[in-house]
Formats: sequence, C-alpha cells, structure tokens
Amino acid sequence: MTGVLASAAQGAEPRRLTTADIFKERTVGAPALSPDGKWVAYSVSALNRAADKGFTHIWMTSLDGKTSLQLTHGPKESENTPRWSPDGRYLAFISGRRDDDEADQLWLLDRQGGEAFKITSGKQSVEDYAWSPDGKSIALVLSDAPPEPPKPAADDTDPPDPKRPLPIVISRFQFKQDVQGYLREGKSRLYLMSLADRKPVRVTSGDFEELLPSWSPDGKSIAFVSKRSADPDRDYNWDVYVAEAKAGGAMRALTTYAGDDNGPEFDSYPAWSPDGKQVAYLQGGEVRKIGYGVNALAVVPAAGGSPRLLTKGLDRNVSQPTWTADGKRLVVRMEDDQIQRLVEIPAAGGAPKDLLSGRQALADYDSDGRGRIVALASNPTHPGELYAIEKTKARPLTHHNDWLSEVALGATEEIKFKSKDGTEIHGFLVKPPGYVAGKAYPTILRIHGGPQSQFELGWSQEWQMLAAQGYVVVAANPRGSNGRGEAFGMAIYANWGHPATEDVLAAVDYATAQGITDPNRLGVGGWSYGGILTNFVIASDTRFKAATSGASISNVFAGYGTDQYIRDYEVELGRPWEKPEVWMKVSEPFFHADRIKTPTLFLGGAADFNVPVLNSEQMYQALRSLGVETELVIYPGQYHRIRRPSFLKDRYDRYIGWYAAHLK
Repeated sequence: MTGVLASAAQGAEPRRLTTADIFKERTVGAPALSPDGKWVAYSVSALNRAADKGFTHIWMTSLDGKTSLQLTHGPKESENTPRWSPDGRYLAFISGRRDDDEADQLWLLDRQGGEAFKITSGKQSVEDYAWSPDGKSIALVLSDAPPEPPKPAADDTDPPDPKRPLPIVISRFQFKQDVQGYLREGKSRLYLMSLADRKPVRVTSGDFEELLPSWSPDGKSIAFVSKRSADPDRDYNWDVYVAEAKAGGAMRALTTYAGDDNGPEFDSYPAWSPDGKQVAYLQGGEVRKIGYGVNALAVVPAAGGSPRLLTKGLDRNVSQPTWTADGKRLVVRMEDDQIQRLVEIPAAGGAPKDLLSGRQALADYDSDGRGRIVALASNPTHPGELYAIEKTKARPLTHHNDWLSEVALGATEEIKFKSKDGTEIHGFLVKPPGYVAGKAYPTILRIHGGPQSQFELGWSQEWQMLAAQGYVVVAANPRGSNGRGEAFGMAIYANWGHPATEDVLAAVDYATAQGITDPNRLGVGGWSYGGILTNFVIASDTRFKAATSGASISNVFAGYGTDQYIRDYEVELGRPWEKPEVWMKVSEPFFHADRIKTPTLFLGGAADFNVPVLNSEQMYQALRSLGVETELVIYPGQYHRIRRPSFLKDRYDRYIGWYAAHLK
C-alpha cells in the first residue's frame, strides 16, 4: 500500500486475529474541532461483551496529539454527535441517558467543570441540532412524539393496557423502512430553542420532513432540507429551503430540481459561504438513474437564483462541503477509485486540488476554514483514527487501536484485471499472515453490498478475520460499484447480476493465474447486495465449494411491497405486472436454483425491512428441496445491520466454520 497512514508496528511473535477481538476494536467517529482550534471532540464506539450491547462515548484530544480525555462514561449509557458552542465553553451531545421518556435528548457539558446536564425533555427525540452563531440558540430536529393510546370509552369496564400494541393502520405509499419499521405519519421537524428559556418552538409549518439544519453567518436564517411534494413517498425530490430563525418564520425554496438536492442519503449539510451570500449543497443525478447517478457539488445564491454545478465534469461523487474562510474555495470528500480523497475546489469552478497525499480510506473530516483540518482515515492494517492534516501529510492524533501491534495481519494489495468482455476491473487481494510465495491457498471471494458502494483501501475486519484462518481473500469492485464514474455504475441498471458476476469471477481467475489460489478450494460470500451477487455467482458457476449469503434476495418479485425499495423498484425495473421479463431477469438465481450445487449458508435479521429474511428463507427452502447442502441462520430482533455483539461474533464464527468444513 502507498499512502500517508502508518501501519501498526509488528511484535516479535504476533498472534493471529480471533473473532473475540471484535470486543477490542474501537470505532472512532464524528470529529469536531473546537472554535480555538486547540482540541478535537469525537466519539468512540465499542462492543461490550458482558452487556451484549454496543456503547458510544465522547472523547477529546488536543490538536498537538499529546493529551486525550474521555469526557463521558457509563456502562449503560451512550452519547453521540459532539458539537462545540461557538465560544468553546460547552460541548453538546445527544444521549438517551437517564431519560424516563425513552427519548434521546440534548445535553451540555461545561468545560469549566461539573456534570453534563440535559437541556431538552419530553417524548420528542432529538435527532440533530446546530448551534446558532452567537451561541444563544440551538436549531433542533425533533421527531414527532409517538401517538397517545386511545382513551377508553366511558362505558368501558376493561380499559386497554397502555403497553399492549395497538393495530397498525397504514395509508402511505412507502410504508416500510429498516429499523424504523412500519412507517406511520410521524416525521422529523425543525425547531428553534433559546438557551434562556429552553422551550422549543417550531420554525416551519405543514406536515413535512425537515432535516440537516445549517445557520446563516448572521444568525438570521436557517437552511435545511425537506420534501414538500404532494406525495413525498413517490418521489426523490428533496430540496434546500431557507427559513427565518424564529417561530413560524418566512420560508423559501433555494432549489427546485426534480431530483435529490442534498437529501439525507448524501449525509451532508447545506453550507453557507462566510459572507452569507451563497449556499453550497449536493445535487443528485438524474431521477431515472436513482442511486446509480453521480452527484455534483452545487452553489446557489442565498437570495435565490440558478445554481452552478462545480463538479459535474468530475464524474465522481462528493460529500461534506465546507467553505474556506475567504470564501474562495470549498473543501469536500471525493469518492474515487477504491479511495476517498480530501480535495479543495475553487468556488468559481475548476480542477480539484488534493489536500491529503497518497491513497487511503477517508471516512470523515472537520475543517475550521482557516487551514486546520482533522480527518478520520484508515488503512488495510489499522482501523480508523483521527489525523491532523498539515501540508498534505497526516499526523496521528488518536491511538485507540494500537492493540493491533500484537497481531499478525494479512498484507493487502490492490489488483487490476480484465473481465470476460475486456472491461478493466479493480479490487484487492489479501494474503494470510505467514504467506509463502509459490503456495496455492484456499481462497474466499468476498462481495460488497450496495451495489452503489465500493471496497476501499481501508481496514476490513472481515478480510483480516478470514486471512487469519489461512485464506487468501479476493475482493473485487465489479460494475455497479462507485468510484469509477456513472457509466461504470449504470452497467448493472435493471441487470443486477450479469456483468457483475463475470467481473467477480474474473477476480478469482486472476488470483488463480498468479498461483496464489487453489482452484479446488474456493469459497464465496457477501451481505446485502453482496449476498444477492453471491446467489448469482453460485447459480452461474459450480466451482465454489462453499458460500455464505447474508440478507440477500433472489426472487425479486417477493420484494415488491415487502421491503423499503418501492420507489427504486418502479423506477429501475418498472411495475412487475408491466415488465415481468425484467423482474424475471434479476430473479435468475431463484428461478434457476436447480443450477446451484454449492453448499450455502444463508443468514439474516428477523426484523430486517431492508432485505427481509423471507428472501433468504425462500433460497434456503429451494436448496433444501433440491437436496443441496444448506443451512439458515436467523438473528432475532436484528435489522439489516446486525448490532448485537454476541450475534456479530456468532456470524464470524459461522463464516469460519462453514468455510472450514468445505475448504479445509
């Protein structure tokens, strides 16, 4: 690997990674520079084995890297989203600690001393917040309070138990969302709270979703993102709005693009220029391209007018725009081929300039606009840590995962190879610790989810866990992946598995041709779209001796109306009764399950509304009917992302056991 991030030092006799090491790993996130530029607040997440739960706490480190302090504690509490008050005296965070209403609230920690104290209350959860420039008010995004149970009738001698579930009444077009469950009429709304009286008042009106608040420099207005069409469930039309910073303030739309302007999928806030005259935001691709389309950095006059697209010619996704103090440039994260770059783009338009040299996975950053930048980055042998970016170099600030210095890790290489039709595909090859040149190893092909994502040149717990078992791990970024431009991503539009299957098989062919892979001991697997493509692979090629398919779907007809993708389905595939041939094409692994000979382990979360477990159940049932060795593992109470620590360890243990039983 080339890059700026130093790997963990290797001990004299390092051990190998085990599944129990998931309880040692720390996940660093949410960096926030203090106003004086001397400190960085951030979050650290860990899995607690005894409690069988994950916890997140707030830390801060000095920008010189000499002092790190844990600010919040507690074996039963978590805190997140640290943000400094403009004068630097207070550090705010969101937490559900000690809340009788079971709602997340906003807390303040006074740096002059004392315990953190809660400044919001009630049944509305705080989902997001932003300090006003003068520090006297806070913009809040509050979720609607859950509905009150109906009052019993006067003649009801047996009133209902308030803890007993009520009927779920649905009238929305999109009525399911993973984690949230069945969608009712509750939404997130924009409020304003003065610290003097701590009474939130609603800024806007109407029954609409409102997210991502951002204050104007003069403190008179708040930009935010909202969907305000007649039926928001049926479109992607997020727009940027500006409202006066007061109860019932006058509001106007800054954008009118029919697609997605800075919607929550982009994970970015509208960004005001220092003089308050312009707002930077992200404009999504064409509506018909849904998630395959590439977004662009846009700037629009705050008073209203036509936006300018600054990165349309880059053909790369960008995120997190922030202005430099002089208003002449914008800093953004830019997704590129298997990496994330931190770049600066002229506000007048022009080529991006790298602020960080080398190749790495950059997950987050914060900038004060005056030259101070902290970034969260990882490399293949070390999880994400915070770094100060100085003259394109990265200086380490945190060391939460230095325990890995005692562990022997697999070497990761970037690879390039040709697919069946000659398309160049990129990916990674991970060799097991103690790799011996000239020896052919059992090999596991791992496939990423999405599909609009990519494997990056960063830390992968999963790859290293499998490499520790003596496997070569091959991971490709097939067509449909991000980082290579819109045409590369659109190659699988309404054709999910076909070119991508050839691409990932070419990765295995490449490793075999190098003499690294034993072609008689091949495994494959992935989660979400990684599981979907796994099913395509084993329905297309019988060389694999073991497969693990997590949270996958193969009979896509069964997804319509049972998962959260109703809009995407109808745009990309059409309605199933109107274009059954398209639906049949993307459902090939189920309707040709008789081609599958590979022993396959299916896994899923019982509460998953993203890719419901019924889809894994169907594939399991098909293989069981055909007499192919198979097993189904369902994790109770889990969503698309498995969160319970014991289940996370169990999943790794089952991967390892399944592959070992068939490849060793």
